[in-house]
Amino acid sequence: MAGSSDMVDVLVIGAGPGGGSAAIHCSRAGLQTIVVEADPSVGVPVHCGECLSDLAVQNLGLEIPDHVKALDVKGIRVIFPDSTEKLLTEPGYVLEKHLFEQWLMDEASALGAKLHLGHKVTSMERIYNSENQFSNWKIDGKGENFPIYTKAVIDASGVAGAASKLLDMGTQVEVIAGFQYEMTEVENDGYLDFYLWPEYSPHGYVWMIPKKGERANVGLVTTDKKGAIKYLDKFIEDTYLDGKPIVNPQWRQEGIKIRPFGGTIPISGPREVTVQDGIILVGDAAGFTSPLFEGGSHLALWSGREAANVIQKAIANGNLSQASLIAYEKAWKKRFPPYHKILKGKTALYELTDEEMSIMARCLPNELSNMSPLQKLGIGLKILVRKPVLLTKRVISVLLSFGYSRAKHFGW
Repeated sequence: MAGSSDMVDVLVIGAGPGGGSAAIHCSRAGLQTIVVEADPSVGVPVHCGECLSDLAVQNLGLEIPDHVKALDVKGIRVIFPDSTEKLLTEPGYVLEKHLFEQWLMDEASALGAKLHLGHKVTSMERIYNSENQFSNWKIDGKGENFPIYTKAVIDASGVAGAASKLLDMGTQVEVIAGFQYEMTEVENDGYLDFYLWPEYSPHGYVWMIPKKGERANVGLVTTDKKGAIKYLDKFIEDTYLDGKPIVNPQWRQEGIKIRPFGGTIPISGPREVTVQDGIILVGDAAGFTSPLFEGGSHLALWSGREAANVIQKAIANGNLSQASLIAYEKAWKKRFPPYHKILKGKTALYELTDEEMSIMARCLPNELSNMSPLQKLGIGLKILVRKPVLLTKRVISVLLSFGYSRAKHFGW
């Protein structure tokens, strides 16, 4: 058992957006906070999640410095198999993700948080008092600063979910593969392009995320992890991107062979258990991504802040039991959109043929950001006239999933 001088208030596992947000808000609340990150530097390698809506920035009270912004954008353009285009206009930012994550950790460090890089958690032991009540943690792992004794843990370790594995917290999450290239000489008009083209991304979509200086990230998500790079290469070859230079991203060291970058993204919705005695899961570790377009940064930043607020109150009350921390779970269930409805719509979307998807698209208004009840009724009537079988294929669920992918529902 560690002496009180060796005990910290909070250990945050992972220095991504969720971990950075948690560390900022824990430190701001006066909690002694340590962040451990398995990688040797913050923000590298970049996975995905480089877009953040202006509404998210406002919701979170962030003042993002200009140097971490790669481009101010107008919103999202969704492109269907027959090249029908629809807009979801809501302003936001493309981020230089590695610089954004480094900025978050710099902010946390300025508030007093300590950061230990190259530290991987390998064991988590709960310590109970004489009355069999949770007291604190002993956390061990690879890195010179282990073991660490802490009152509470916030797991922001990403989709791998360090705590879920080590503590056997229940359900595994379903994941999808996401990979992208950085390209140059790609012009843009300020919109993110999302292609719902099953030919190139089975059960997923392709994106073109523009940046300053005619740079762009071009990538995809698909359930076919082994074939993902081949699909991406074929999309580039078959479109206006053919022949445009592919380069290494700025964060990659010079001399390294040009190759795509990315990782896995949770797509099955929140884990059944996001809170236990002394621990809260946030961001991807909790399964928090917007199911249709897999946006996760807004959710990670919000959940990191909420976890910090709940833990601060629990420490003040001297009670870090699951019953005390369950306020976090209640909070996200109240604020986040109905995942089961979005997942139902996503499943229905990918059951449509290319032709059916395109017919549905042609029934939609050009602007999707704020459809009135009358417009929604009109869409239903158009579908009924043009392809009534679509109504039996749960196309209304598909339309709902588009609606829940907006920024106000934590879509990005």
